[in-house]
Amino acid sequence: MKVVAFNGSPRPHGNTAQALETVLAELRKAGIETELVQLGGRRLYGCLACGRCRANRDMRCAGRDDEMNERIAKAFAADGILIGSPTYFSNVTAEVKAFIDRCGYVAGANGNPLKGKVGAAVVAARRAGSNFTYAAINFFFGINEMIVPGSSYWNMTLARDPDDYIKDEEGVRTFRRLGENMAALMKRLG
Repeated sequence: MKVVAFNGSPRPHGNTAQALETVLAELRKAGIETELVQLGGRRLYGCLACGRCRANRDMRCAGRDDEMNERIAKAFAADGILIGSPTYFSNVTAEVKAFIDRCGYVAGANGNPLKGKVGAAVVAARRAGSNFTYAAINFFFGINEMIVPGSSYWNMTLARDPDDYIKDEEGVRTFRRLGENMAALMKRLG
């Protein structure tokens, strides 16, 4: 079994990445292979709504010359997916939105290869807006018929400045529990 975590923060070692790593550490303890993939700060573009993914049905987005198809392929190959995003004006980053839209369209055009996979959101927020970010990611999981594990609280941390995440004891506990619950769910489904 493998879980791929997509870091939507432009900071590859920032609070969102640290929270993702907490979840991944619990998954590795349970014997699940993990990979962290950077979305934020990369050349990733939004969907053009060209419809060629529906015409081609080749598990790829035809609309842009960027790094998205490599990330879509990783999502389709994984058993579980984590999507992490900081909260930007009460929503996901542009790169996460591009991934959600393009991966979702390609999945829909190709018999929904995400169906039945386990997915979980990881959200960082300075103060507020995290519920909208959390919801945007979970809407993607829901429309793709994925299975979403819970935790002891919503999967978010209050963290703005570098390394604020490690000071958020409740956030760290929440993400550890999320990793434990995700691993247990995947093993039951496995």
